[in-house]
Amino acid sequence: MVIGPPPSGDDEEDEPAKGLLRWLIACDESGIHGARYYGFGTLWMPWQRRGDFARLITELRDEHGYHDEIKWNRIRSRWGPFYDDLIEAFFRTRWLSFHCCVIEKAVVRKELHQGDYDLARRKHFAMLLRNKVGRCIRAHPNRQQTFRVLVDPMASRYAKADEAAHVICNNALAKVFGGSRPLDKVVTRNSRETPAIQLCDLLLGAVLAAWEREATSEAKLDALAWMSHHLGWPDLRADTRPDERKFNVWVFYDPVRGTRKVITRPTRLVYALG
Repeated sequence: MVIGPPPSGDDEEDEPAKGLLRWLIACDESGIHGARYYGFGTLWMPWQRRGDFARLITELRDEHGYHDEIKWNRIRSRWGPFYDDLIEAFFRTRWLSFHCCVIEKAVVRKELHQGDYDLARRKHFAMLLRNKVGRCIRAHPNRQQTFRVLVDPMASRYAKADEAAHVICNNALAKVFGGSRPLDKVVTRNSRETPAIQLCDLLLGAVLAAWEREATSEAKLDALAWMSHHLGWPDLRADTRPDERKFNVWVFYDPVRGTRKVITRPTRLVYALG
């Protein structure tokens, strides 16, 4: 495998060197305010597709007259057609993928995290990035690869939580990949100005809502059903096989605290990846 060096300079929109495969990963978190579950989501696309993604979102907004922030918690009956078309567009667009991790707070052993849920959450975010970046590197062993991460400001008392995740993830990857640190930059972005983070919020919010069983409005229940339909699932209360590429749900569990009770389902995508 070949992992490219980080770019020079501080311009977050710098173009990668010729032949370098760069991935854009937009991240979000959910379930941090007293919920039973919390989680982290990552929306992936090839770096050169970010202009196509911006056009896709703009066209859908213009078609439906929707110009508010895209969020799971903003789904209303009036805007149901917009969110349905957005979900459909995600599943139809082969170069977009979503991977997330769901953690039940009760299974987190605080003693492994200095008695601190805040630290545990930062570690779990880094764990998700480390796992998925590592799998991507192994999937393209003959390509030079780097990863540019966009993250909404993390809800943490630690002011540099995004930087901490960057360091933790890169250090762990370096142990596996011969000292290389493939995350070239982690950039904190306001979600209101970043459609990729907004779409990540929508998909992650749906998964967490299914696990919390909190969705009660008709519009949200319809969105959950529509998303499940595209996976070939009856609902979203399951996780996927580790190698699922399009829509990957990883439900974390602690084997020390008992057997794994989560259902793992194969996906039967309406729009097969081929």
